[in-house]
Amino acid sequence: MSDVPGLDRAVSRLAAAIGEPARARMLFTLLDGRERTSTELALAAEVSPSTASAHLHRLRREGLVRVHVQGRHRYYGLSGSPVADALEGLSVLAGGRRAAFVPNTPSRLRGARTCYDHLAGSLGVALHDRLLALRWLAVDPARDDHAYDVTPRGADALGALGIDLDAARALRRRFAYGCLDWSERRPHLGGAVAAALLALALRRRWVAREHDSRVLRVTELGRRELRSRLGVDSSGQYTSW
Repeated sequence: MSDVPGLDRAVSRLAAAIGEPARARMLFTLLDGRERTSTELALAAEVSPSTASAHLHRLRREGLVRVHVQGRHRYYGLSGSPVADALEGLSVLAGGRRAAFVPNTPSRLRGARTCYDHLAGSLGVALHDRLLALRWLAVDPARDDHAYDVTPRGADALGALGIDLDAARALRRRFAYGCLDWSERRPHLGGAVAAALLALALRRRWVAREHDSRVLRVTELGRRELRSRLGVDSSGQYTSW
């Protein structure tokens, strides 16, 4: 008998939500950490859009997935690492192996591009992840809109790079947040801080715009500077110093 009242029923309810085959396919599709639309999840689960919507409603109700609204689009992802851990454990027990996510975005756009006035693509996602890993940015616990704040360590480091954080805060726009990257389906950095970083990279010729395109070309100088100053590889990877 469980020591926690109602735990048995709660576990049974979660197991039933995961156990339906179409919902299970949706959840395992999201296990790579990327977010997807209901249409994409419907295709993965081989169900109609209306059926997918009902399944996603059930998964949200049980706290297994969350929704990220960006403009006119709604993207779904796992609600957190406990859900991912449970799915990983089930996949081990089942002896299965999931397919890797393969973006169909043209490689020129996928590598580095602009998203309005900030850096996107695999390089933008790597920079976002690196700034969090360095603890230059931290999730703002008082907000639930993917907002970040700059830590004291980050303020010193970004200031040394030439980023004017006071000027960024004074702008009438969001300061820093996770902006979902449409090719990588993971966040890159958006907001005033991200715009200042892109402006810096362009000014110092770390990246260059391609004519009549959102594509950004990383220069040889940029490759060296991104690696030495930020630990970010121009291919969209990062390593510790």
